[in-house]
Amino acid sequence: MGDVAKDLAAGTVGGAAQLLVGHPFDTIKVKLQSQPAPPRYAGAGDAVRQTLAAEGARGLYKGMGAPLATVAAMNAVLFTVRGQMEAVLRSEPGVPLTVGQQVVAGAGAGVAVSFLACPTELIKCRLQAQSALATAAAPTPAFAAVAAPAAAAKYGGPVDVARHVLRSEGGARGLFKGLVPTLAREVPGNAIMFGVYEATKRALAAAAAGGEEDTSSEQLGRGSLILAGGLAGASFWGSVYPADVVKSVLQVDDHKRPRYSGSMDAFRKILAADGVIKGLYKGFGPAMARSVPANAACFLAYEIARSSLG
Repeated sequence: MGDVAKDLAAGTVGGAAQLLVGHPFDTIKVKLQSQPAPPRYAGAGDAVRQTLAAEGARGLYKGMGAPLATVAAMNAVLFTVRGQMEAVLRSEPGVPLTVGQQVVAGAGAGVAVSFLACPTELIKCRLQAQSALATAAAPTPAFAAVAAPAAAAKYGGPVDVARHVLRSEGGARGLFKGLVPTLAREVPGNAIMFGVYEATKRALAAAAAGGEEDTSSEQLGRGSLILAGGLAGASFWGSVYPADVVKSVLQVDDHKRPRYSGSMDAFRKILAADGVIKGLYKGFGPAMARSVPANAACFLAYEIARSSLG
């Protein structure tokens, strides 16, 4: 079994673990980011309570069909491209990459995965946000950092969203709405995430072995891999969260009566309406709460699967 196939298989396993652990947190994040003005939810806890009361536990997993079908592919692409970048950057066979080289490999993987993540997340965000947007009875203020309520068309599921976008929003191009902020999130985010993951593994390995940096999954142990993965995930969201907010509001914006002309216009209007913390970091709590366990699960599952494949 070649290295590409091994990375594809292990990335698939990691992606499935990440989704199962993290999707409920992601649902709350998107609801907070895309809710109309005045806000329906007082905060993350209130969003959870209202979602459970209205839709039950199933509501927290709304929109999981699209990422369930593709998150495995996204992580397979992410880890496979990263693996191929490692092969290109490695000075000699078998020599581990430096932390700086892992940053470069992560950035390259981020470019590749953006083109799969953008349409997938557009579908997911439409499904997650529609219950919040549907409560808006009147137009929002001109500079409100939310999508127009008309975007709250009731979709029957992921396929229905894709069909609607392809038919009514410019064909395949409509599925790539929000690509620029997706790239702005994935490229630096993955660069930082893989750099932090590698640096943390090396620090833990050195501490455990008295200075020797053996970062293999067999030597580090699962606890160390969970810690490194959790910190890596937190570093991803902590560094690029505003780009994710811009992406979300663009992707749920009404195609016929758009509030935003593009990424920079959305950024300026969010900043003008709500400021940095309330606007560009809306939903940050659930995102960070999700990032640690979800990415810990992802990296642990990937490392175990990759190690078992040899």
